[in-house]
Amino acid sequence: MPRPIQATIHTDALRHNLERARQAAPDARVWAIVKANAYGHGIERVFEGFRGADGFALLDLEEARRVRALGWRGPILLLEGVFELRDLELCSRLDLWHTVHCDEQIDMLATHKTNVPHRVFLKMNSGMNRLGFTPQRYRAAWTRLNALPQVDEISLMTHFSDADGPKGVATQMAVFAEVTRDLPGERSLSNSAATLRHNVTATDASSHPDTQVASDWVRPGIALYGSAPDFPQHSATHWSLQPGMTLATKIIATQDLATGAMVGYGSTFVAERPMRIGVLACGYADGYPRACSTGTPVLVNGVRTRMVGRVSMDMITVDLTPVPGAGFCSEATLWGRAANGVVLDIDEVAQCAGTVGYELMCALAARVPVVVAE
Repeated sequence: MPRPIQATIHTDALRHNLERARQAAPDARVWAIVKANAYGHGIERVFEGFRGADGFALLDLEEARRVRALGWRGPILLLEGVFELRDLELCSRLDLWHTVHCDEQIDMLATHKTNVPHRVFLKMNSGMNRLGFTPQRYRAAWTRLNALPQVDEISLMTHFSDADGPKGVATQMAVFAEVTRDLPGERSLSNSAATLRHNVTATDASSHPDTQVASDWVRPGIALYGSAPDFPQHSATHWSLQPGMTLATKIIATQDLATGAMVGYGSTFVAERPMRIGVLACGYADGYPRACSTGTPVLVNGVRTRMVGRVSMDMITVDLTPVPGAGFCSEATLWGRAANGVVLDIDEVAQCAGTVGYELMCALAARVPVVVAE
């Protein structure tokens, strides 16, 4: 039999999370963000779950080709825009919308020969200081774009740096609102955190003239895959999100330890009492973070227990004290939904590794078999 580790993509959970984003922003259309191969889940695997989105947003042209090959005829947005002039030809061929965030991209559009003008999203750097025109230069960029025959509709975009924390979005939103106050075009503002934490409806927006986050398009990413955008302040359960991915394996051996026995490389775990441990077929070569150590939560037969010792390339060890009936071939859930329905949030595991759920999703190794479940 093959090595007993497997990732499962839950289509029902993806649909649920997409609907959850719609509920949070009922006046907006929703981009399903599928960059980084759908956050490690696989674009082809998540497509059915996200088919109800209003559009797909991603980074590169190959990902856009894949979405079109799946039969999607609606909007596709390149979040970082084009990188060279010939990219615009493929944008025309695949009917892609694209972000414009620098002068060089406007220069490329100005020299591009096309019979069909492009739909672009003009990005403002409202404080994130990554991509986008500064507020002082934004209107000049809009005026230049608006004069080009190669450009059709111009939408307005920014990205919040602190929507997941106490600083919030008020400062950036006030800047964006002031600069774009009389500019035409649809707005796209909110990532997952802003959609869930700071969204107001169009009806409420009039009472928040400088800080409202109502927009025409929202851009949920991590929330669509079942991870809380503001963990640990709030969990996925708090936001009614469901795990889009489960990483599960089985116990392949057990060991009975005497008091004082040590476990794993470096002997970092020492048994304080007689105990039984299970060895799981999962390690850092599968994408499980090596930075995890004793205390990282694991589910065995749907019962919460802990990892002990260090993560090896192919194995980790867990405490079977809370699960005395567990043994060879017992189910172990590294993150996601156990067979009995108990959920271990990927955010908890990521926190133990000193990182975020995004990284664990994206780091799933190619050697791990992946199946799609409804």
